Amino acid sequence: MRRIVCTFVVNGVTRELLVETNALLSEVLQDDLGLKGVHVGCGTGDCGACTVLVDGLPVLSCSTLAVTVRGKEITTVEGMANGTKLHPLQESFIEHGALQCGYCTPGMLLASKRLLEINPSPSRQDIKDALAGHLCRCTGYNKIVDAVMAAAEGEE
Repeated sequence: MRRIVCTFVVNGVTRELLVETNALLSEVLQDDLGLKGVHVGCGTGDCGACTVLVDGLPVLSCSTLAVTVRGKEITTVEGMANGTKLHPLQESFIEHGALQCGYCTPGMLLASKRLLEINPSPSRQDIKDALAGHLCRCTGYNKIVDAVMAAAEGEE
């Protein structure tokens, strides 16, 4: 397989990697960079677990070729925290019990982060719309919506 040199800014750090041209972004993030918060649930882009932010926009990393996002800024759930201080959304998910098995949580957090960046005062329906396509088998979604609402309101 052909490989090319790709540069990415991942969680604020510039990374230069030799990447196979058919490698998925999820594979590069997990296998080459060791970012285990990138979860692949379905492998077809249907569950949202693999969501990362590319230049601030939610992208399904399991269906995105890594070479198509070279030169771009990529944020994974590991990049949300500031050192040991969790992002307010992460704190709110914990406080509101918005995670159980945790498999969908990184994708939910990143999609919610984007929502709050473009709409700091979302309605419950806005949150539901932003999380459409993110599947969770454990929480029933209400606690996730509650956590995003609380984070938007500045609560924990």
